[in-house]
Amino acid sequence: MNLLKKDIIFSDVDKLKGIGKKLSKYLKNKRIEKVKDILLNLPYSETDRSKIIDLNKLEVGKIQTIRVKVKKLNFPRIRNLPNKILCEDKNSNIEIVYFNSREGYLRKLFRVNEWVVISGKISFFNKKYQITNPDYVTSIDKEEYVKQIIPKYSLTKGINEKKYRIISEQVINNLPDINEWYESHFLKKNNFLNWKENIIALHKTKDSQNNLSKTYKRLVFDEILANLIVLSNNRKKIKRIKKNKSFKSAFCNEILKDLPFELTKSQKNVLEEINLDLKSNTRMFRIIQGDVGSGKTIVSLLAIANVVESKYQCALMSPTEILAKQHFNLAKKIFVNTKIKIEFLSGKTDIKKRKKIINDLEEGNINIIIGTHSLFQKKINFKNLGLAVIDEQHKFGVKQRSDLAIKGGDDCDVLLMSATPIPRTMMMSLYGDMDISKIKEKPKNRKKIITLSKPEKKINELWSFINKQINSDNQVFWVCPLIEESSFLDYSSAKKKFDIINKKFPNKVALIHGALDKIEKEKILNKFLKKEIFILVSTTVIEVGIDFPNANLIIIENANKFGLAQLHQLRGRVGRGQKQGVCILLFKEGLSKNAIKRIKILKESNDGFFIAEEDMRLRGFGDIIGYQQSGIKNFRFADPIIHQDLFLLAEKYIRGMSINVNDGKYSFLLKLFDKAEIINQNID
Repeated sequence: MNLLKKDIIFSDVDKLKGIGKKLSKYLKNKRIEKVKDILLNLPYSETDRSKIIDLNKLEVGKIQTIRVKVKKLNFPRIRNLPNKILCEDKNSNIEIVYFNSREGYLRKLFRVNEWVVISGKISFFNKKYQITNPDYVTSIDKEEYVKQIIPKYSLTKGINEKKYRIISEQVINNLPDINEWYESHFLKKNNFLNWKENIIALHKTKDSQNNLSKTYKRLVFDEILANLIVLSNNRKKIKRIKKNKSFKSAFCNEILKDLPFELTKSQKNVLEEINLDLKSNTRMFRIIQGDVGSGKTIVSLLAIANVVESKYQCALMSPTEILAKQHFNLAKKIFVNTKIKIEFLSGKTDIKKRKKIINDLEEGNINIIIGTHSLFQKKINFKNLGLAVIDEQHKFGVKQRSDLAIKGGDDCDVLLMSATPIPRTMMMSLYGDMDISKIKEKPKNRKKIITLSKPEKKINELWSFINKQINSDNQVFWVCPLIEESSFLDYSSAKKKFDIINKKFPNKVALIHGALDKIEKEKILNKFLKKEIFILVSTTVIEVGIDFPNANLIIIENANKFGLAQLHQLRGRVGRGQKQGVCILLFKEGLSKNAIKRIKILKESNDGFFIAEEDMRLRGFGDIIGYQQSGIKNFRFADPIIHQDLFLLAEKYIRGMSINVNDGKYSFLLKLFDKAEIINQNID
C-alpha cells in the first residue's frame, strides 16, 4: 500500500480499506471517527505471541502461540454443539474449538496433515488442552505475522485484536512525512523525535504505557500547545477590537458610600483592574477568580454601576434560575435609591412579560437584565450592550467564550466569574485568552467555618446537635455521595438517609438530587431558602454558587470519598451570614493515608486556592472529582501534575514565538487535536 495522503488522516475511518458501515459504527463507539483518532488511540499494553510453545509446556489461562499439525476435523450435526479440530505436535495434542463458525471456512483454514500456527488463550477441558475461537490461525509461511509482541488497545464489541490490528497497521505503517512545526534545534534540545517517528514509536514500543517517556511527552507537549495556540489567537482577536465608548466611574463611588460594609483589599484591587479595562480602548475579557464567599458578585455589580452611568446596558447571566434570582435581589438592594431599571428574565418568565422585556431591551428602556442562559438567545437584542457578566463561567468552553465575546458587538466588555479555584499549573492552559483577577480575602465580618471530623459509627451523637441548631433557627445541609443504595460501592444513599432523618425531624426535611428535573429541584431549593424546611438531604447538586444565609451547618457523609476541592465547595454553602458556620465530615474507619491527609488539610485551611493545589498534588489531576464534569479537565494526554514542566515549557514557547495561525505552519497540529474549527471561527 502506498503512503497515506495527508488529507486522509483527517477523513472518516470508512475511507480506509476494509472498513464498511458496520465496522465504522463499532469504531465510533470507541470515539474513533476519523483516521487521526487511530493515531491518538494509544496501546495500553501488549500481548506476547512471539514464542512458539510446545504442547507439553502450555500454561492454562495464558495467551500462547503454538505450531501444530491438523489431525482431524469434527463437525457435529446436532445444533449448538461446537466444531472441534484435533491438532498435535511431537509431544501432545490439543483441541481447537469454534462456536457459531462456518464449516467451509474452517475446512479452508485447517487442512488435514498440514502444519498451522495458532495463537489464543489456553484452557483445559476433559483432560485436554483447548483454545476456543483462537485469535490467529495461519499457515507456516505466514507465521512471522503472528509471532510478535502485538500492541493491545482498548476495544469494543464487534472489534477484536486481529481486526483492529489490520486497521491500525494500515495507518501506522503508511504514515506520510509531515512538515514539522518545531525547529530542529527545539526538538533536539528537548529530546523530542519528529512527529512521524514519534507516533510510530508510541504504537510500536512500550512508550505509550509510560507517561514520562520522551515520545509520550512529545505528544503531551503537542496537545498543550494546540490548546494554548487557540487561547492566544482568541486573545489577540479580542484585543484587536477597538472600543469607541466613553466611561464614567463616579456612580460606583456613590454606591460604595451606602454599603453597610467595606470592600476587602482584594475586592478594591479587582474593581480597579476592571475599571482600567472599561476605560481602555480595547475590549475587556477578564475573569474574576474568587474563593467561596469572597464577594465576587458585589464587585461585578459595582462595575455594572459604572457602565450604566456611562449610558450602556448590562447583562448578568447565571447557570440556574435560583442563583440568577439571588443576584437580581442583591442588585435591587444595591440600586434601590437609583433610577436604574433592572429586570429579570428566565425560561419561566411568562410570554407577555417576556415580550415586553425583549422590546424594552431593544428600545434601551432596561439598564440591567439579570437571568439565565436565555439572555443570549438569538431573538434577544440589546440597544447598546456595554458589559456582559457571566457567573460560574466553567460551564462555558473556549468556543462559547468566543461566541459570547462576539454577541455584544465591538463595544461590549466581557467579565466572567468563577468560584472554582484553579491550580497554578492550569491557569494559562485554561484562561490564556483572558486577563485574570483574584479575590483571595473573605469579607471581614465572615467567620472562618469550623470544620470537624467524626467516625460514622458515632452518628447518633449528631441528632441532639442538629436539634439544637434548628431550635436556634439555623438550617442544615446533609450531603451524601449517591442517590440509590449500591451493592457494589460502600457509599451512603441520600434516599435512605432522608427516611432516617425525616423520622427524627418530621415535616422539616426535604430531599434533592441530580435525578430531579430542574423545576422540581429549584422548587425545593426555594422552600429551603424561605425556611419552609430546615434540613436538606442532598447529593452534591448544592455545591456551587447558591447563597443560603440561614444555613450554618453542613454534614458530609463518606467525606473521604470526595476530593478536597469539592469538599471545600460544599463547605462554602454554610456560614454565609453573621452566624458561625460548622462543617462536620463523617468518615468510615480504615481510612487511607491520603484520605487522612485530605481531612487534616480541610480542617486546618479555609483557603480554596491552597486546597485546590493540595488536592491535585495528593490525588493527581485525573482523579479530581468534578473537574471533568465542569469542563475544566480538557486534556486527553496531559496531566498538570505529572507534566508540569511541559505546561511551563509550552507557556514559554508560545510567549517567545510569534505564531500566525494563517500561515498554515500549525494547521496539522490544530486539526489533530480538534482545534482548527475554533481557530477558523476566530479569524477575522
